[in-house]
Amino acid sequence: MKRLFSSDLWLAFLIIAPVLLSWEILVRALQLPIYLLPSPTRILRTLFENLALYANASAITLSEAIAGLLLGLSAGALGATLLGLWPRMERGVMTLAILVKSTPLVAIAPLLTIWLGFGVVPKIIITALLTFFPVLVNVLSGLRSTDVALLDTFQSWHASRWEVFLNARVPSAVPHLFAALKVTAPLALIGAVVAEWTGASGGLGRTMWLAYTNLNLPFLFAAVFILAAMGVALYTLVVIIEDRVFFWEGTS
Repeated sequence: MKRLFSSDLWLAFLIIAPVLLSWEILVRALQLPIYLLPSPTRILRTLFENLALYANASAITLSEAIAGLLLGLSAGALGATLLGLWPRMERGVMTLAILVKSTPLVAIAPLLTIWLGFGVVPKIIITALLTFFPVLVNVLSGLRSTDVALLDTFQSWHASRWEVFLNARVPSAVPHLFAALKVTAPLALIGAVVAEWTGASGGLGRTMWLAYTNLNLPFLFAAVFILAAMGVALYTLVVIIEDRVFFWEGTS
């Protein structure tokens, strides 16, 4: 696995490095003003000159994103479990889930800020709402994709519905859960940042908003770089955990 990740890192470097180099050359050649497009070197210098500020903001946003992700994961998995055990509830639960999914979060976030204040609670709720639906749909799909032959075997053993669920349907849903996490883990950061835009005392979202209002693009891009790196890190963490859970697949 170490060899695989090292090759992936080199591949990522070979893709990203030419893009950053072209960006740097373009800005210098066209002499673009800093308030339109700062160069990567200027952005990195801004980042390192304000490392403590960005570290504190990143910690706030990351904690909100992880808390919201765990809440959305729990709610989505619980909803899928209820639908897996009692399919008659699907119409009502899915209608509510689609309603939540279809409601723009930029409209909900200010309301939650007014109702719950400028603390972390509105950010966690927004992030949970953003991650809930993909988890629900993927886990429910996994529960329903159980091998028919395996279900027939459990039926021949006169297993109860709960035993079939725990020993047959849940294992088949775990890969779908990780597929959902690969999407929702980076998405949770977006939810936290969007919630911070509506009012927060700290976080990368607030840092980006202040930089935008002051047309301080190096500060804004530095926060974007950090968010991108955090998203990659969360995705990679999910992949590592998945490899540990399904370790036998790498040996086949």
